Amino acid sequence: MKNRKLEFTTMVLVLAFTLAPIVLAGPQPGGGPTREPANDSVSPEGENRPVVTIYSTDNVTRGKTGSFVVDMKPAMAFGGLYVQYTVSGTAIPGVDYVAVVSPAYVGQSGYGSILIQTLPDPRASSSKQAYSVVITLEPGLGYWVGQPKSATMWIKPCSGCGPAIQ
Repeated sequence: MKNRKLEFTTMVLVLAFTLAPIVLAGPQPGGGPTREPANDSVSPEGENRPVVTIYSTDNVTRGKTGSFVVDMKPAMAFGGLYVQYTVSGTAIPGVDYVAVVSPAYVGQSGYGSILIQTLPDPRASSSKQAYSVVITLEPGLGYWVGQPKSATMWIKPCSGCGPAIQ
């Protein structure tokens, strides 16, 4: 008897989730939607897609690893998503940090990270300049880019570090 109740409950839930988009798409008596879309995740064509944004966890000192966090709302219930990005800024890949390659993977949790591994400064020891790394999210299949769509991290000079040994 318990098995039949479980089967019936499962079928009702499947039916409810199947019909939910159809029921919400019908005309409303007031003429407008019953709820506001979260974080502008609905396109003018009515497509529901997650919205991705990005932020930097903080600036980083040379020789350390910094990170950018990609945030996806709402998180995907099954699987993840690859998000395209570009890298710019005053820092030079291969000189100031290990080059990173797009895309970034955003998992089921709704979060992904882009790690920036900094390198020792090969420039003259008199150079105590900070260099920027800017990650900008690019549009792609299956998601919208929200605000902020770019984030900046500064690579700060290491105080007390000597020149890089080649």
